[in-house]
Amino acid sequence: MRKDVTLILLLLFSAGLSSAVAACDLTTTLLNQDPYPAVPGDYVKLVFQVEGLDSPDCKDITFNLLSDYPIEFNPGESGLRTFKKLDYVKDYETNLLIPYEVRINKDALDGSNPIEVRVQSKGDAPVTKTFNIEVDDVRAEFEIYIKDYSYTTNEITIEVLNIKESDIEALAIEIPKQDAIQIKGANKIVVGDLDSNEYTSADFEAILSDGQFKVNLIYSDAINVRRTVEKTVNFDSSYFTERKADQKVTGTGTYIFYAAIVLLLGYWIFRKIKKSKKSN
Repeated sequence: MRKDVTLILLLLFSAGLSSAVAACDLTTTLLNQDPYPAVPGDYVKLVFQVEGLDSPDCKDITFNLLSDYPIEFNPGESGLRTFKKLDYVKDYETNLLIPYEVRINKDALDGSNPIEVRVQSKGDAPVTKTFNIEVDDVRAEFEIYIKDYSYTTNEITIEVLNIKESDIEALAIEIPKQDAIQIKGANKIVVGDLDSNEYTSADFEAILSDGQFKVNLIYSDAINVRRTVEKTVNFDSSYFTERKADQKVTGTGTYIFYAAIVLLLGYWIFRKIKKSKKSN
């Protein structure tokens, strides 16, 4: 009798074990992240793959990308996706590709940041899995100054310093149309690559008024994304007038002008005298 009870218990345990093995067994992977690394404050595209749908034990599938740091959904959006078995069986799908486009928190730290997904076949317990997305703040930040302005030539020299750790490529300095500054000639100059903690400059011909004007700094970052940073520059004419260097240049120019007149006059008198002697 005791042997019979033991046999029945073993059979029941085996049946339960077979049932557990036969449950829908899904495998989830993070197939792609674009861009790689992601940039704080920007969007990133994530593609997940769910395999194992060809099992007859799989029913309707629920997939949920959990909204938690460092990812954020747009208002009204969520990470919940539902797939009817009829749909993926009808299309002979053996796996699902599930894309998302989410924003990275602006304060996300550089390096690997964990995110969680939860996948469930109807009637089975949900399975939670953790993945890592890579984050790196490749954006540049700048300090910008007016290095010089000449009222004689109307030439303004703008100096730009890259104050972040990221090197950048193809930097262009652009001064858009505005009341405080009137550009004569090209309003955009490409100055090239600019490494971290390095500076460069560009010269424009412009007529300036006291006050503020906007400058656009356009560059390519380390993941080849073209970015634009708008900076505000303050111009105070008192810093660029009545300078000794300008007075020296002006004085030298005046001397050269009068010297030229004297030489021309002397030459004219010499020619006059020479011609008079010939005629005599």
